[in-house]
Amino acid sequence: MRRFFCENITQSAAVITGDDAHHISRVLRMKAGDALSLCDGAGNEYDAVITSVSPETVGCALGERHASEAESPVRVTLFQCLPKTGKMELIVQKCTELGVYAIVPVNSARCVVVPGKDYDKKRDRYNRVALEAAKQSRRGMIPSVLPLIELKKIDVKSFDLFLVAYEDETTISLKQALRAANSPMSIALLIGPEGGLEAGEVEQLVKTGAVSVSLGKRILRTETAGMAMLAQTLYEVEE
Repeated sequence: MRRFFCENITQSAAVITGDDAHHISRVLRMKAGDALSLCDGAGNEYDAVITSVSPETVGCALGERHASEAESPVRVTLFQCLPKTGKMELIVQKCTELGVYAIVPVNSARCVVVPGKDYDKKRDRYNRVALEAAKQSRRGMIPSVLPLIELKKIDVKSFDLFLVAYEDETTISLKQALRAANSPMSIALLIGPEGGLEAGEVEQLVKTGAVSVSLGKRILRTETAGMAMLAQTLYEVEE
């Protein structure tokens, strides 16, 4: 069954607009009476039947509502230090497919890329990438790419568990940290830039409650580390 995200949902009806309305009417050539599935982007899905079709709007009558099976009950947020140009889109796309809740770009001491005045435009593009990846992977919600934040301004205590991937960590592995946690419902993962995190940055985060963890014996690229850490985390916390 065809599936679309839709923001304009009331108790018994929905209206699809924009590119999706054009796609339904002109490309798929769906018509009144055809069935489809709608998702409100907040984890709820609806069985729906088209009631009206035009290139601008598609009206639908809603049937049964049910929770999306694609979403984890544990919200995992990725704090990604700014990578070199071109890598952030890949990170957003793949982490959306894997099940990330939100992505927060971070500026740290060793970031090669210096955020410019055009960052808001880049962020808009990243959110479009997240939307398309959410559609492709049949997510129940669309992860947000949030505004850029300085590393020192991260609020570690706003999460049940805050994990920092650090290549010099030799005591605690990611698996050990996750299994030692007391059923966290919100988890943050921090990935450093190409040059890694400075020791002082990690020490400061640990002082405020973060846990420094190792991702294994191999050193991963920044664009690989977030995906690997996210996949392992969701594997451990999902039933």
